[in-house]
Amino acid sequence: MQHILLRGREIENIDQIDVYEKNDGFAGLRKALGMKPSEVIDEVKASGLRGRGGAGFPTGVKWSFIPQNEPIKYVTVNADESETGTFKDREIMETNPYQLIEGALICAYAIQAKAVYIYLRGEFWDIGHQLDECIEAMREKGFVGKNIMDSGFDCEVYTHLGAGAYICGEESALLNSLEGYLGQPRVRPPFPAQKGGGLYKEATVVNNVETLANCPFIMREGAQAFKDIGTEQSAGTKVFCVSGHVKNPGNYELPFGTTFRELLYDYAGGPLKEDQGFKAMLPSGGSGPIVPLNDEVLDTKMSYEHTAEIDTIIGSASIIIMDESVDITWVASKVTKFFKHESCGKCTPCREGTYWLDKVIDRIMDGRGTPEDVKRISDVASNMQGTTLCALGEFAANPIIHTIKQFPDDFAKHVENKEAAAGD
Repeated sequence: MQHILLRGREIENIDQIDVYEKNDGFAGLRKALGMKPSEVIDEVKASGLRGRGGAGFPTGVKWSFIPQNEPIKYVTVNADESETGTFKDREIMETNPYQLIEGALICAYAIQAKAVYIYLRGEFWDIGHQLDECIEAMREKGFVGKNIMDSGFDCEVYTHLGAGAYICGEESALLNSLEGYLGQPRVRPPFPAQKGGGLYKEATVVNNVETLANCPFIMREGAQAFKDIGTEQSAGTKVFCVSGHVKNPGNYELPFGTTFRELLYDYAGGPLKEDQGFKAMLPSGGSGPIVPLNDEVLDTKMSYEHTAEIDTIIGSASIIIMDESVDITWVASKVTKFFKHESCGKCTPCREGTYWLDKVIDRIMDGRGTPEDVKRISDVASNMQGTTLCALGEFAANPIIHTIKQFPDDFAKHVENKEAAAGD
């Protein structure tokens, strides 16, 4: 099938506005502007589109939470893309930027927002400049600003660069950063969709780049055309980011329901080294539970519902592959250090929990740990779950809990070596 999102691979220069227009560009927006806002929301609901940033929440339902009677509303595009192993949004923005902006404007019309803010991580300054040029090109053609496409609908689009912090991928921390405050999560309720909880305290939709880039296709081709792709609970395609020990790392846009085996062997080319088979996979970057790459996992369909059956999540589909040469205790240590560094420090369980997890796992890695230390970090991580202000604390617990659960022998080697040395 043809790409819905990574169309730059098939259509040369689609990042130019004239080329984009010639290839169904802005047809979805034009169709949406001829409908009632509530009808646009219903169409997105019917498509089964779920958020592509990680949570997988139904997009149309999220839009429907916005009170229509509020005079000021905003759309914020989450282009922070800070999850480990994720690089899909960058390719969409670099190669198919107009589709993202069109999707954001469809959302804005659906909730009757007067402004769209595209929040980019600071390292994406070059993409920010590119998007600014795209916005101005659209303005010249009447696709942004006053009276868009002679519909009577007004909407501005702005870009904003953050400072590059993982926590700003969390929607309320993103909104704080966008307002010029520290990138730290807000206490909720109120939620962003409610007045008092969104951008500048107004009702706000926050959607991921990939999520919004699907909307022009849905409006142009219809909800059923989108729903016909994928699985019952996971409609459409997904951009899977594959990195690690594979021959062909990269982005692969495939229908939900494709198996991990198909992705890793038919597209990513199989193990990097012929003498080293696959050992483990982080299917959603550092934030999701690690799983062994056995036949059951390889034959699992990639979808929100099917990955739950193997006790993990698809998340943003940042798939990190490890071969048999990798020490999973080292993996747990590296990911823990990442979360310790990226913790905003606002809540005690995350701030103190990541600190102590890092200290104790360092002791284990240095050969100074004991079996009690392994149990200790498992207990600390478990106690962090359900107690933190935002999901980052939950994510920080996953690399410890699930590496110990799935690969106990890798931890045992570190503490057994210490005990053997003591016996000598």
